[in-house]
Amino acid sequence: MINIRIIILCILPFLSGLLHAQPVEPYLSTLPKGSDLSILVQSVGSNPKTLAKYKSSEFKQPASTQKVITALAAQLELGGDFRFNTLMKTNGSISNKQLNGDLIIQLSGDPTFSSDRLKIMLTELRQKGIEKIAGNIILDTSVFSSHDKAAGWSWNNLTACYNAPPSAAIINDNCFYATVTPGKVGSKASVSVASNIPVVVSADIKTIAANSKDLNDRYCELDVSYSDKNRYHLSGCVASGNNKIPLKFAILDGIAYFSAILKKELKLQKIVYTGKILENNQKNNSQLTLLTSSQSAPLSELLTVMLKKSNNLYADAIFRTLGAHHYNIAGTWRNSSDAVKRILLKKASINLENLVIADGSGLSRLNLVSADKLMEILQYISANNAQLGIIEMLPIAGVDGTLQNRKSFNQLPFKETIRAKTGYIQGSYNLAGFIQKSDGQYLAFVQLLSGYHADTKGEPKNGAIMRFESEFYKNFID
Repeated sequence: MINIRIIILCILPFLSGLLHAQPVEPYLSTLPKGSDLSILVQSVGSNPKTLAKYKSSEFKQPASTQKVITALAAQLELGGDFRFNTLMKTNGSISNKQLNGDLIIQLSGDPTFSSDRLKIMLTELRQKGIEKIAGNIILDTSVFSSHDKAAGWSWNNLTACYNAPPSAAIINDNCFYATVTPGKVGSKASVSVASNIPVVVSADIKTIAANSKDLNDRYCELDVSYSDKNRYHLSGCVASGNNKIPLKFAILDGIAYFSAILKKELKLQKIVYTGKILENNQKNNSQLTLLTSSQSAPLSELLTVMLKKSNNLYADAIFRTLGAHHYNIAGTWRNSSDAVKRILLKKASINLENLVIADGSGLSRLNLVSADKLMEILQYISANNAQLGIIEMLPIAGVDGTLQNRKSFNQLPFKETIRAKTGYIQGSYNLAGFIQKSDGQYLAFVQLLSGYHADTKGEPKNGAIMRFESEFYKNFID
């Protein structure tokens, strides 16, 4: 016979946790039809209380809230003092102002490496008496292997700067600016790129009337195609007007770009070489002599930029580094995914085995997480933030990062009260972070919204979700 008393005693803790939960359903009518929402709000601590819960176990695309997972795994595996190192080594020796041997540049996938830092390294070579390299210059890219683009990245965004692939060879963010200047209606628009950028950009762009009713004009869009060695071709149409159109493109061939900048800097430093610039993707186990090195800022600073500005290049370079560091082999998307899951299971007792983690940035459409699992991440961060410092890295509503101008939160009572990572890809508006109470304590919250498509006229497309957020989350503000 079933003991009703035992059953009641078992479910009482669960019921008490939900007794004062804020219902979500009354706010769903704010969102466009077809929207699919997951919400979870909890107090933080050893016995968290659930304050709101709606479809929290369902899998959805995390978009850039994925970066919270990446940040925690990186802090646990690499530590806040970790730095990317770019090394110049040789298998030869220096005599009579000549390096007799190869110059080997060991690249680390440092997302912050720049031509300025390269210049400093080459200056240090000159200071060591090297004016000639009697050998090849070898770019060692063995830190990573396989594709530089993750599975599930949208093909039509690959040339966009925010989608720059995190190769081992990164310099100047692996991005460049171009400017399109419309001409007179019916004439060609012009395209310009700074002369010091080693790319080739051609164009065949038609200038059309701003309010043209011609269907051919209406559906003629500005487009970009890519061929090897960083050659880009712009085509399609732009509307007439006096305004120049700034564009920012991703470098898709990191080695060619790095090599071109390296050649230029060698010439400026008056260092000549007799061989070629070559790539080597195999780890060099021979004895080498260190000539000079360059370090990135510590990981804690990189994670702050990654989270506040939602920097995808930082996130994916760090992600691939996790696979390389954890397994002590070349980092790939696959072993980095496995590394993140193993690190969080071993060091934080968070089981992500059933999640799909395709990259570290959230750009991949293959990523799948649940609000429940993201909440486990947030709870661990809250409990260990004295060591991790991740909460301080998150965007602050109305103050900085991707929450500075978010209309739902950039005014009181939300301003400076909410710290959260945003996540957006078409159809998704996500949040994962904390609401700080007046006593300094935090509430943790996760919002995963997919299938969002607003066709209302006369207001911004994100108007409905902004209203939902401002109305729903005010229930948790003092």
